[in-house]
Amino acid sequence: MTTRRTWWVLGSLLAANLFAFPAQAATPAPAPAAASSPAPADGSASAVRLKALERNVNDLKEQVFRTRARLNLLKETVLGGVIGASRCVIKHKNEMGSTFRLIKVVYSLDGVQIMNKVDDTGRLADMGEFDVYNGAIQPGNHTLTVQLTYQGSGFGVFSYLKGYKFRASSSHTFVAADSKATVVTVVGYEKGGMTTNMEEKPAVEFKVNMLAPEGAGSTAPKK
Repeated sequence: MTTRRTWWVLGSLLAANLFAFPAQAATPAPAPAAASSPAPADGSASAVRLKALERNVNDLKEQVFRTRARLNLLKETVLGGVIGASRCVIKHKNEMGSTFRLIKVVYSLDGVQIMNKVDDTGRLADMGEFDVYNGAIQPGNHTLTVQLTYQGSGFGVFSYLKGYKFRASSSHTFVAADSKATVVTVVGYEKGGMTTNMEEKPAVEFKVNMLAPEGAGSTAPKK
């Protein structure tokens, strides 16, 4: 009898403790934050290429604008805004020795640049003669300015010349006759002799001839 009462008391106490302290609901663990996905590499590369392309297009637009402005200035200052019967042919003739290799030519007519050619491959030096300008011109006085740049060339004891550049520049005023063709031949030649300093050897000479307009493209000026 005593044992049964004892088990009943223990059961009552256990039930009281269970109701006094209810079990807490388990709190779910927070979900891990989603890792930020990096921007695709292809998109970044495409953006870089697009920006480079835009810069190239802008550079080309600027070059076209400068060329157009230079041609308009040439038309106003040299041609007088009209195309007349007078014509001008400007030729470059290379008579330099093998010690000097032509790498750059710059021509200006009445202050307007009409040619700026650079070539380090040797093709420019191999051209014995080429046209600089062939077109209409306003009758009257005109000034032609020439700047030539040469790369030293040599073998053996003269191989040191390859590290040097030599320049020759000169200007000449000529008269363009009305209803005629004026042929101006600019000759780059080597002056002096063995005792002449290398930097003094490159020189420029101008030769001017008057021809009938129809013969300007086929008749070479006399020496």
